[in-house]
Amino acid sequence: MISTVTLSFRYLQSDIVKAWRAHFASRLRLWLDIPAVVLLAASGIYSLRFPGWQWVSLACLVGSGALALILVAALVIIPSMIFRREPKFRDEYSLTFSPEGIHFSTVHIDSKLSWSMYSRALVDARSYVLYYGSTQFTVIPKRVFQSTEQREAFEELLAQNVPQVVRKDA
Repeated sequence: MISTVTLSFRYLQSDIVKAWRAHFASRLRLWLDIPAVVLLAASGIYSLRFPGWQWVSLACLVGSGALALILVAALVIIPSMIFRREPKFRDEYSLTFSPEGIHFSTVHIDSKLSWSMYSRALVDARSYVLYYGSTQFTVIPKRVFQSTEQREAFEELLAQNVPQVVRKDA
């Protein structure tokens, strides 16, 4: 039988930053993007050896730099900015998860949500990221669970109520 799970917590900057990094990492193809940066840079440097190929070299180096900048922005700069610019992340959260739905309570919010609002979830080593849009999500840090039993009850509710759960915590 599934029980009700009640959590009370404040977000840490690291909770939000790591959840956004997990989100971006699930969208990006780092296994392809990082070698592409290296290959473009190496091609640009190598093509400097040939007279008349400076434009190829420049194009490769600019492309490599742009791709590297996008990766750094997505994984380092943007997640930190999101936390600093959102006042809602400074509130004390009280969340109650039950088979009937989710009750959110903060200083500014008191609402009951249906599980059907969430289309998918990403589970990583540090958090549960519950998506209600392509880039809109609720972050539940794993550190806020008071016991293994409480976390297992939450995972059971998640498995029964969210259609797609992707695990990246192994």
